[in-house]
Amino acid sequence: MDAGFRKKFIKQFSKLPKKVQEHFYERLDLFKDDPFDPMLNNHELSGVLKNVRSINITGDIRAIYEQVGENRALFLKIGNHNNLYN
Repeated sequence: MDAGFRKKFIKQFSKLPKKVQEHFYERLDLFKDDPFDPMLNNHELSGVLKNVRSINITGDIRAIYEQVGENRALFLKIGNHNNLYN
């Protein structure tokens, strides 16, 4: 799986603690090998975020992405559960 990043994602990512950034890179490697690895808890969202998906990065940090091709994901946002879904 190939991954791209929206400008907003990059800005949010840059504000995260280094430890969380490291966890993201580990999860991204898993995602590229198998987007549905159980550790990612990859799931479709609903409501306003319908047609996008979320993966777990840490206990409360999620990354939201959109599938933009058969083998390409575009990461849209990253942050804690409350900031992303409220």
